[in-house]
Amino acid sequence: MPGPLPPTELYASERVVVLVSCVLSFLGSSLLVCTHALWPELRTRPRQLLLYLSLADLLSALSYFYGVLQDFDRTSWDCVLQGALSTFSNTSSFFWTMAIALYLYITIVRGSPTGTGLLCCFHVVSWGIPLGITVAAVALKKIGYDASNVSVGWCWVNLDAEDRVLWMLLTGKVWEILAYVTLPVLYILIKKHINRAHAALSEYRPILSRAPAFQPRTSVADKKLILIPVIFIILRIWSTVRFFLTLCNSPAVQNSVLVVLHGIGNTFQGGANCIMFVLCTRAVRTRLFSSICCCHYDELDWSLQRSNSYWQHPETHKNKDVPGPEQMKPQLSST
Repeated sequence: MPGPLPPTELYASERVVVLVSCVLSFLGSSLLVCTHALWPELRTRPRQLLLYLSLADLLSALSYFYGVLQDFDRTSWDCVLQGALSTFSNTSSFFWTMAIALYLYITIVRGSPTGTGLLCCFHVVSWGIPLGITVAAVALKKIGYDASNVSVGWCWVNLDAEDRVLWMLLTGKVWEILAYVTLPVLYILIKKHINRAHAALSEYRPILSRAPAFQPRTSVADKKLILIPVIFIILRIWSTVRFFLTLCNSPAVQNSVLVVLHGIGNTFQGGANCIMFVLCTRAVRTRLFSSICCCHYDELDWSLQRSNSYWQHPETHKNKDVPGPEQMKPQLSST
């Protein structure tokens, strides 16, 4: 391999953009975790897998934030620690994204029941393999300063390692490229199956119109999870482009637009998932906004009672437009 390129200089504006992306991803992942913890009725298996993906993205956003903030110029103990955390969380995110696609394929296309065995297998693979690779990389001193040619300020594979390309592949790129191939194939198979099911259902629609409402096998939540691989590819492709440009020793790797896209792509996965599965999912969005409004109304009511303790108030001041708890049992089949 040719000698490494000179370090990529990061401008303040580029760092600010990537730091904002890290913060948004952290907030988005945190919101996904909170919705899962607060509302048991939302704890379906697809959202449980999304929870684990969110935990990986949360750790990834934190480690990247520290790396971009520091903008390392040499290998140090915190550079190695940050590089190890981002390597583990980033690789784990790849595996959980593929696990979600595989789960959808098994349940929707194959129609096979999924028990705890499959979930345990996902845990072993999606946490165990990244952990093993990261521990080996740290033990062999392969994590360190990389001159921001394959990163955006954070540490990854040490620039001085002779076998750095091999470790770049093992600590992320090989799994990223595997995801590019695997996810579209699974997505196409799932989409074709859903289209065939809809076509078959349309033939019996005159009969079913007199029967009780037909409950589809797949919920909208399951279908919406298909978007995860699509967004994954759109976000991650810039990192892969810079990796190959580095292998070719091309100065284009230092292009400011590519650097910013790489930074956003690696850090915004949690924010993108939050937009899809909280803000763009009616059941979760309604529950979230209702909780926020109820908290606001409770504080306002408490303040009024304190300031007007000598006045007699009506029994209730409920807003008829705000549904009560019994009406707020969201169905994951809503969009």
